[in-house]
Amino acid sequence: MEDLRLSLLKQLARGLAAEFGSNCEIVIHDLSRKSINKSIVCIENGQVTNRKIGGGPSNAVLEALNHHSGNLKDQYAYLTRTDNGRILKSTTIYVKDEDENPLYIFAINYDITNLLAFEGSVRSLTDCPGDSKSGKNEPKHIAQDVNELLDELIQQSVSLVGVPVPFMTKEDKIRAIEYLNDSGAFLITKSGDKVSKFFGISKYTLYSYVNINK
Repeated sequence: MEDLRLSLLKQLARGLAAEFGSNCEIVIHDLSRKSINKSIVCIENGQVTNRKIGGGPSNAVLEALNHHSGNLKDQYAYLTRTDNGRILKSTTIYVKDEDENPLYIFAINYDITNLLAFEGSVRSLTDCPGDSKSGKNEPKHIAQDVNELLDELIQQSVSLVGVPVPFMTKEDKIRAIEYLNDSGAFLITKSGDKVSKFFGISKYTLYSYVNINK
């Protein structure tokens, strides 16, 4: 029998999608599933990010699986970005059990690209040339599959270190791999092969770096 919580979440997903229209994507990730590559169990208006049921995880899913000590906080109204450059206003809600372990992720992604364009047009009429403009946060990218997500996490680890891989010292590689571990990258199937090949080290060395500060 389907979890009553999941049934309720699916009901809420249908209602919110109907209320806010085709620009509002609702995604439910089931964190109890054995295969992380197929965490999406419900999606409404999946055309917003081109994902579907049986799809892979987002950064939020990996974080939930990697840090399930009960300290996960819901994230409200932050910016994300799709592959084709659409800007989304997103909310991530962790649905937990009685012991504060995350069971599901209920995510809302609203495409505000056209609204931002309209806002920009209006601002051009109301802004004064002498006004100083504050910068906006860089939107986070939503990966369409686990391979793309892993590639993105690897590039983030290199950016964190700030040194091209051929010039990285042992300490640089340890720092990059620690970032990948903290990000939940090694929860992705066969990620160790790809990461060790990328950094030019053996899998034995890779896992020794992972455990070096434990």
